Amino acid sequence: MSREFTVDQAIVEAFPQVRIHLIAVDGLRNGEDWPKAAAAVDELEADAAAGNWTALDAEDPLIATWHAAYRSFGTNPKRMRPSVEALQRRLAKGGRLPRITPAVDAYNLVSVRFGVPAGAFDLAALGEEPVMIRHAVEGDAFTPLGEPEVREEPKPGEVVYAQGHEVLTRHWNHRDADATKVTAASASAVFVLDCVSAAAHAAGDAAAERLGELVSEGARVTDHRVLDAATRSARVGAEGPRAR
Repeated sequence: MSREFTVDQAIVEAFPQVRIHLIAVDGLRNGEDWPKAAAAVDELEADAAAGNWTALDAEDPLIATWHAAYRSFGTNPKRMRPSVEALQRRLAKGGRLPRITPAVDAYNLVSVRFGVPAGAFDLAALGEEPVMIRHAVEGDAFTPLGEPEVREEPKPGEVVYAQGHEVLTRHWNHRDADATKVTAASASAVFVLDCVSAAAHAAGDAAAERLGELVSEGARVTDHRVLDAATRSARVGAEGPRAR
């Protein structure tokens, strides 16, 4: 099983330094404990409590560049925050990260540690069409995570992940769709780390490496591909990497 991911040319033109890591896994044991990943989350929370970790402020390039990107496609980042900022603020305020499943906890951890938005899709829940990172268009629809009865219409021009007219994320990485979420029953997944500027490339690379280490505790990593202006499309999954 594999799926194609493509960055639309218009996204590359608007964000020429875009860089997206795709890490595919199968044999996912997301209903079991991952002691190493859990310990890493505990360590992050302990660092936050001791003052050895603090949330990035809005002037930090890792956050500021996302704010600029959101504003460029008509989203107010103070109302719809990039996922990494929302998670960092949650940890700073409450002292804890949410515990969902080991796979979700792992990508939340690296997102907060490295300052890079991260997420994942259940590979089996994705349709056959390519997953496009593109601007929203008329006719697109979105069902928010945890609200399967709700249908939203993204504003044209907003950056989304989508298959056909079915939107998988809104505001680039602000919120995921319900149907493609990774659950305890998921057997395969594609993890995604987004970088919108060159200032985040090193952090994104380090986050991807760490995420690969963490998920290896409870899955088999099959692919790791990077999309950017030079390589806008790649197929990832159990068959291994192919790109064009």
